[in-house]
Formats: sequence, structure tokens, C-alpha cells
Amino acid sequence: MASSSSNETAGPRRLTSLRAQNPEVYYSDDAIVTADDTTIAELKRIAAGNPRLRSRLCTHPDPSSGLHEMLIVHHREAYVRPHKHFGKPESFHLIEGTAQVVIFEDDGRIRDVLEMAPYGHGALCYYRMPEKIFHSILITSEWLVFHETTAGPFDPSRTAFPDWAPDGSDAVAVQDYVTSLGTLAAEYLNKRAKA
Repeated sequence: MASSSSNETAGPRRLTSLRAQNPEVYYSDDAIVTADDTTIAELKRIAAGNPRLRSRLCTHPDPSSGLHEMLIVHHREAYVRPHKHFGKPESFHLIEGTAQVVIFEDDGRIRDVLEMAPYGHGALCYYRMPEKIFHSILITSEWLVFHETTAGPFDPSRTAFPDWAPDGSDAVAVQDYVTSLGTLAAEYLNKRAKA
């Protein structure tokens, strides 16, 4: 009796469906949500066409889900406003690109800088952030692709933004802040390396 592999009988894989929630946020109607190079390329294409230069594929069924898992894509120029969450930790697993995750004290001083890269590059590839800690991302590659998990349901009131960082509405203020933060992060890492 001859056996055949599942690859021989399955046929070509169907592309992951993408249903827009808004220009940045997509869901899939697939029973089993998958992602591959084509999926990430499409998310990059979508992000490149958005003013905030970001996109995400939510792999949970809808905003009311108790567990939120997202494949998120940011371009280098995307601004990730410092923020903290209430009642929901988050985990972050880097898939592509490099970044510095900046962790702040409540007054805006840098508490720590996590240098992030995919597994095998000698840097951190994963973190789990507890609630109530301000954090942001400085992207150091053209694209950043990561898997994020957090508690649902989606409720914007569970995220707070500080008054010491721009809200994103003024491009010049954002650029000045990101440049200054990049300098402060580099100084922090240099000081830590010498300690």
C-alpha cells in the first residue's frame, strides 16, 4: 500500500483572508489563521499606504475577544507614542527587523532600553510587559514585524498616554521627540555598557 505525504494531497495553500476593520486593522475570517511571507508583504504594502505607516492582522475573531493576538507591521518612520496599559500585560515577539523598546519612569526618564532583534541575532527577541509601565518603540530597521498578545476586550480607556510625549498630531514635534529619545537611549545604552 503506497503512502503519500500531506503536501502531495493538500494542493496549493490558500492565502490568508484579510477583512478591513479600518485602514490599519485587519481581521481574518479563516478558521485557522496563518501568516507567511506573502501575508507580511501585504501588511507592509498596507502600512506603506497609511499615514501612520503601520498595519496589523488581528488573529483573534473580533474586538470583544478575551485574548488578542496580532501580527503587527511598522515602518521605520512610524511613531509609537509612549503608553501604558491598565489590567492587561502584553507580550511582544520580534519576527523581522530591529528596535529599541524604551521603558520609562512615570515622569518620562528612561528606566531601561531593550535592544530587540529576531532570534539568532544576539539580542532580545521577546518580552512580557506588565501593566502600568510606560513604554515605546524606536524602530532601527526599515520594517519592524512582531507578534503581540494582550488581554481583551479592546477598550481604549485601558491605555494611558503621558503629557511629556507628543500625541502625534504635530509631525515636527514628533520628529524632535524621536530624535531626542534616540539620543537619550543611546546614552543610556553606552552608560550601561561601561558600568
